[in-house]
Amino acid sequence: MIRGKRSSRYPPNQQKATMKLATFRKHGISRVGAVVGEEIVDSLNAEGIPSTMREFLAAGVPAMQRLTNLVEKSTGRIALADVSLEAPIPNPSKYLAISLNYGEHIAETGRDRPEYPSFFNKQVSCVIGPGEPIHRPRVSEKLDYEGELAIVIGTRCRHVPRQEAAKVIAGFMVANDVSVRDWQIRSPTFTLGKSFDTHGPIGPWIVTPDEIDDPHRLRVETRLNDEPRQSFNTAEMIFNCYEQIEYLSTVMTLEPGDILSTGTGSGVGVRMKPRGYMKPGDLVRVEIEGIGTLSNPVIDEPEDTVHY
Repeated sequence: MIRGKRSSRYPPNQQKATMKLATFRKHGISRVGAVVGEEIVDSLNAEGIPSTMREFLAAGVPAMQRLTNLVEKSTGRIALADVSLEAPIPNPSKYLAISLNYGEHIAETGRDRPEYPSFFNKQVSCVIGPGEPIHRPRVSEKLDYEGELAIVIGTRCRHVPRQEAAKVIAGFMVANDVSVRDWQIRSPTFTLGKSFDTHGPIGPWIVTPDEIDDPHRLRVETRLNDEPRQSFNTAEMIFNCYEQIEYLSTVMTLEPGDILSTGTGSGVGVRMKPRGYMKPGDLVRVEIEGIGTLSNPVIDEPEDTVHY
């Protein structure tokens, strides 16, 4: 973890807690918790702590302080091995991702460097959590990975200047912008090829900003099975995290729990020779220093996904 001088954006009596926020399931019940080492602090019976991450983030400093108090009391802890981590935000209102935000990735695609940030929607039904399987869809074998740093919005906001954008960030996650390449090019917005069910892995938790000195100095690595595929640094972004928030919030109100995926580096499977697409039986891992590792197996789309 990168260490260095930290400056708080909060008054002394309202310091934002430093922690890893998770959504987890135990005995069939999902709730919010805080990961501490190999344990998770359970908030199930805690007064004033909402059970869903979106509600928790919207509740702001008071809810965060109550969870911090539980962590400090060291009560209600459960071994991580005894719970199931879920997508930290299983039902975001928006999942927006930027394309062509790293120079080397632009070079490998043969595209021009963008003058403005270019965003697309990942439909929120694509979201899954750590360990959940990514489906290779029955309509395509061109299934690709894109390891990315994801921003989680913590405050309802609009028209946020870049110099103030850090204040609206609840934390950061690992994301895999799974892409079906032939379907991606069918639409100029990319949305179809980016939104298949299970193609939005996020997690394993949300790391609050005080854990990360600078989100623009993080190493991102993607491995397919044991093979290194991507290795890049968020310092290489063309449009940084704060510029992305400024640009998007000019257009729309951002809500607590909204996800902004900040782009991928070079090394995607579609640009390999031969193509390096994911296939059933693979395990894809995206690791970001200071945050964690998001791992997901790949399987064929099950027959029981047909509904009509």
